[in-house]
Amino acid sequence: MKKALLLAGGIILASVLLFCVLHYQQTANYLFRNRNPEAKRPPVVDVSLRSVLDRRATKLLGYARRHGYDTAVVLMADMRLPSGSNRFFVYDLQKKRVIQQSLVAHGRCNETVQISRRYGNEVGCGCTSLGRYMIGAPYQGKFGLAYKLYGLDSTNNNAFERFVVLHAHECVPSGEVAPYPICQSDGCPTLAPSFLKKLAVVIDKATRPVLLEIFDE
Repeated sequence: MKKALLLAGGIILASVLLFCVLHYQQTANYLFRNRNPEAKRPPVVDVSLRSVLDRRATKLLGYARRHGYDTAVVLMADMRLPSGSNRFFVYDLQKKRVIQQSLVAHGRCNETVQISRRYGNEVGCGCTSLGRYMIGAPYQGKFGLAYKLYGLDSTNNNAFERFVVLHAHECVPSGEVAPYPICQSDGCPTLAPSFLKKLAVVIDKATRPVLLEIFDE
């Protein structure tokens, strides 16, 4: 009788241990399948470009503090870079580093294809406007989710009247295609749909309006 009880107890203990091992394996497999490497590692940014972004981010942080904008994150678009390369950056002001990056389309200035780097601020010009923007409220527009933009400098103060907004379009790839160019817009900074979804999380959780700067210098 005693041996039978010991045998039964051993079987129960082995079953419990086997269940724990299987449960651990299932949990580990789930975590592995659903891991997010991008969340652990910041994007790799060229040293010279990082220096430019760090310097501009510092100035934007000072501007944000003086004028009551969000001081956790800023957005920057470097128009010096080819359109097929990542040139739209989400910059964490506290960690002082780029946390997301993507392609962004520029304005074609009412041409079939805008080859040279041209900018404009006149209503109807169809060009990208350089300068700082305040990102306004989200809404559902012609291309789905979009954010209103308010130009804060003399070079882009007609943005609202020009209907220049931050939106997405299927023609913008989700990854780099350089040396090939991407599509062009009528002046709006246009992103890939998949990236705008991620960016919306950043913008929407901010307690104050987020700044965007589009520059070429």
